[in-house]
Amino acid sequence: MAISAAAAAAAALSFPRALPSPLQPRRHRHRRRSAEPPACAHSERGVTFDPGSAFYRSDSAAGRDLAVLAATLHRRAAGPSVPFLCLDAMCGCGVRALRYLAQVGADFVWANDASEALRPVIVGNLSRFERAPDRRWAVSHLDATRLLSERYLRREYFDVIDVDSFGGDAAYIRAALLALRIGGLLYLTSTDWRSARGYGSRSSLSSYGAYIRPVPYPNEVGLRMLIGGAAREAAILGFHITPLFSYYAYHGPIFRVMVQLHNGKQDGISNYGFICHCKSCGQSRTFGFDELGQITCGCADKIDPDSITVVGPLWTGPLHDTTFLTEMLSLATEWGWANTIENGVSLEKLLDTMIEESDSRLPPGYIRLDEIASRAKVNSPPLGTLINSLRKEGYAACRSHIGANAIKTNCPIECCLDVAQEIRNLR
Repeated sequence: MAISAAAAAAAALSFPRALPSPLQPRRHRHRRRSAEPPACAHSERGVTFDPGSAFYRSDSAAGRDLAVLAATLHRRAAGPSVPFLCLDAMCGCGVRALRYLAQVGADFVWANDASEALRPVIVGNLSRFERAPDRRWAVSHLDATRLLSERYLRREYFDVIDVDSFGGDAAYIRAALLALRIGGLLYLTSTDWRSARGYGSRSSLSSYGAYIRPVPYPNEVGLRMLIGGAAREAAILGFHITPLFSYYAYHGPIFRVMVQLHNGKQDGISNYGFICHCKSCGQSRTFGFDELGQITCGCADKIDPDSITVVGPLWTGPLHDTTFLTEMLSLATEWGWANTIENGVSLEKLLDTMIEESDSRLPPGYIRLDEIASRAKVNSPPLGTLINSLRKEGYAACRSHIGANAIKTNCPIECCLDVAQEIRNLR
């Protein structure tokens, strides 16, 4: 990029004296030798880097691919009139920051990691793409919440903020929303599988404002818990969010959600409420706040109160935006990413499944084939055959990228069992 563009991007940010940056000379410190780019050990979609001693998972590359695709579409929509700024709040070795520079074409990227011991690795990797004096990046070593809060107080707003956090600490979400431009993208992370499975209800309540109990689709609950926490924080600040995509990865496991920030509160709370699951019949339903005293199941078993499990409040709306995902798939095809398999993940297959999951008719949750087989007292029907049969009956149905060997459908559980029995010729 031309020097003028880099200068314009750097000028959009001011660096506090307490935070030495590569774009500002260090005072009262001994000069350090310039970091040499480390020996390449890894590559993601043609971008080479060295993870050094940082925690790095090659299995997480698909999540980074999705982020690059989404950020690129957002940059194209924003146009060239305003510098496109990205912030990686917990950057590790800096691979995400590097990809935002090299593949998204960001005008400026701020890479932050709390560990100063990783500075040579981060600087070395970013220097591989662009070196002084024309570099368009900065490196810092601060607590993520402090960094984001300082950016907000200095009125320095970013187009994309990526927070690849560990565990279920969500204290950074409010600060991240404040440091985000209106219309900007926030990439959230949780690895708190215990809360998603209902084993850490106090933790989920304190972090996301949701009381979670065990249900048959915990991985989807983990995503909805994360979106719901962000939606709650946005509403407190007078904003609202929409999820562009939600991605669950089995390794870790990792819950990642890309949300877009919008000005103003939404009318009503139609996408923020409670999920009720009946262990007796297997049916799940959603309930709003105005229905809290009426949560029940219409099945025959109305005697045992323990058969009803309620979780929430959390996000009950769509997990993805259909139009945005379709554009992501088109871009992946344009770049030659769609029909390749990286670390066992096909982006084309993943995005196709997400697009099907984004059908607004589909309720929260999924049903595993072994549960259908057990309740219908038949052998498990073929997944594709069951989906096609449900569609022929007029229901929405698709695979779930979240639950292996599971379907999402708006078909009542009783009808679903009937279809499974028909497939096995038992009716």
